Formats: sequence, C-alpha cells, structure tokens
Amino acid sequence: MHIAWLGPAPGEGGGVAGAGTELLDGLLGLGHRIDCFFPSSGQPIPARLAAHDHLTVTWGTSSWRWDRWYSRGRTAAFLSGLAMRGLASLRLRRQIAAQHRRDPFDLVYQFSTIESLGAPRRLSGGVPLVIHPETHSAGELRAVIAERRLGLRCDSPRKLALTATVLALRAAVQRATIGRANLLVCISEVFRDHLVGDYRYPLERTAVVPNPVALGRFDASARDLADSPVVLALGRVAARKGVEDVVALAGALGNRGSTAMVRVVGAGSLWSDYTPLLADLPAANGHYAGAVAWQEVPAELGRSDVLLVASHYEPFALTVAEALAAGVPVVGTSSVGALEQVDRSVCSVLAPGDVDAMATAVLAMVERVRSDPEGMAALARAEAERLFATDVVCRKLSAELLRLIR
Repeated sequence: MHIAWLGPAPGEGGGVAGAGTELLDGLLGLGHRIDCFFPSSGQPIPARLAAHDHLTVTWGTSSWRWDRWYSRGRTAAFLSGLAMRGLASLRLRRQIAAQHRRDPFDLVYQFSTIESLGAPRRLSGGVPLVIHPETHSAGELRAVIAERRLGLRCDSPRKLALTATVLALRAAVQRATIGRANLLVCISEVFRDHLVGDYRYPLERTAVVPNPVALGRFDASARDLADSPVVLALGRVAARKGVEDVVALAGALGNRGSTAMVRVVGAGSLWSDYTPLLADLPAANGHYAGAVAWQEVPAELGRSDVLLVASHYEPFALTVAEALAAGVPVVGTSSVGALEQVDRSVCSVLAPGDVDAMATAVLAMVERVRSDPEGMAALARAEAERLFATDVVCRKLSAELLRLIR
C-alpha cells in the first residue's frame, strides 16, 4: 500500500508527535510505502524512521519560532501557529498532487487534525481520504463554555471570548469538511460517539483504533515508591482536564486522614491555562511540580502509586497508556477514551466530577498497590502490551486501511 501521510512532524517525546512516530514505524514495518508531507520547514526525524527504505519526507515552508513578534504571548502564538501551518499545508497540496501523478497513492492519510489545507480535494483515480484526529474543536468548545467561570479565574474575558470564537470557527470548518473522509479512524469509542453526534459523521464509516505507545521507554520493574503514596496527575493543566476536581480530591484525601500526596505535573496550553487553580492545592498533601521534560516522565511514573485522570472530555489520554506501560494503575473518568478496554484489575472508572467516589477509588487502588506492588505492576504492564503495543495497534490499523482500498 502506498500512503500519502499528512500531519505534524514525528518525534520521540510522547504526545501526538510520539504517537505519529509509532504509527509510521509500525506501518512501515508491515511493508507499506509512506510519503510524508509535513508543514514545518524541516527538522531531524527519529532515527528509526529514517532507517526505513520505504519512507520519503517532503518538508513545507512553515518556519514558526518562539519569541518572535508573532509568537510573544500565548494568544499570539496560538493564532500565528494556526495561520502559518495552514499556509504551509496549502503549498504542500500541489506537491502531493504532483507526486501522485508520478507514483500514484492508494490513499491519503490525514493524522492528528480534521481540517487540513494540505489534503487535495481531488486526486486522479478517486484516492480515498482517511482522517485520524486526536481531538475535535466542538468538544473543546463545549468544555470552554461549560467551564467559563473557571476560565475567568485564569484568563481575561477578552481572551476567553477569543478562544471560544476560534474554537467555534474551527468546529464549523470541521463539521463542513469531515464528510470528505472515506474512513474516520477514532482513537476511542467515546470519541467516535462525540464525532458522530457533533458532526453527523456516518457511524458505518468509522473504525476504532487506539493510540500506540512506545513501550520501550518504560520499565514496570523500576518502581521506586516513597513512604507516603503518590497520586500523580500528569498532563496539560487546562480546560476539560478536571483540574478543579484534582484540587478537590487532595482536600478529600486529607479529610479522610490519608497521607497520600497529590502531585500535579504539567503546564497550560497556548489557548487555556488553568495553573492558577492549583494555588488552591492544600499545602499538606498537594504539590504542583510544573512541567517536566519528556525524558523525565518515566521516572515520574516510577515514583507514583496511581495515575489520576479526572478529565471531563478526553478522546484518549496517552498518559494512561504510558502509566500502564510503567506498571502504574489508573483512576479515571468514563470520559477517558484510553480506559475503555483496560481490565478493571488495574483501573477504576468513575463519573466525571464525582470527587468522593474518586477519593474512595484512589485509596482502594493505593491499598492494592502497597499490598502487592510487583503483581500490580506486572498486571498493568500486561494491559499496556495487550492494548497499546505498536505492532498490535498497527496491525489493526493496517487491516482497516486494506479493507478500504479493496
């Protein structure tokens, strides 16, 4: 299969870029040919991708940089980044069409976003379009509106209104363009249901394929638990992540006499920064550590008893897959897509916003970890290997793509 791949440049640091690396590596390992078209103006790609003979890379023209006149401040960086990536993607469209004339593609694969100016509207031979989004603007907008009081504690009314306007415009564009996809790859069932409901996309043209994780980055045997249990909240400190519930949980654990420490690791995003809410973390058992480099994430997980994912909207949550790979069980909400198929021996799933139930589940999970740390770590790691290993995910994805073109 010959694939034209559009999306952000791959990397080894986890997140969307890391998921892209795993998908490309896995599909290339299955023998597919992939021509990548990235909007940025060029950067080193992971060595394991460069080693594949069936990979070619075409770079765009986006030379967006931090600390320029257009990227000073989070709002300016957010808007200028969108604009420059869009322009660079539009220029890539002609290169994709030219490459197709020389060596026809079997399909165009649009990773990470729903709307892309880089995807040609028409290629000779009716080449199918596959869209594989990691989030959707309608869901982000719903969270911003629902949490507007929290948002106003962290940002100005003008910034909040601008964010909502941009998300509303993107949602409208996504709703108008998603129908072009012949196949919509959804990273979870809950995310699929959002996309079908919000954008009226046909259910029969969807496939649920989870994100893969680089299992080799994590070692479930390298657990280094402290005397007092650590409950880790890892990821963006922003709208929809349940930051207010994380703060409330720390208070609830303290009220129950627990010695567990709630440790928050992460930073705000360009368009939403809820870090001011963390000032309410109780000093006795709450700590905000700020952001850490991606290389430090395995060590953070290795020192933690439980990962907490309190999100109110979460299409996947790569931190869940990473935690399980590191041997760490998870307490999360029913909105977290990555938890759908995980065995309940290593995760608890609760209703979003139910802090009392969350506290009960955290204490129960901590007790299980402390009574059998090696056994729980092995169970968690086995679930990561069963569900999120690159070869497992990519075999499933490859089968869906081959079914589409036959």
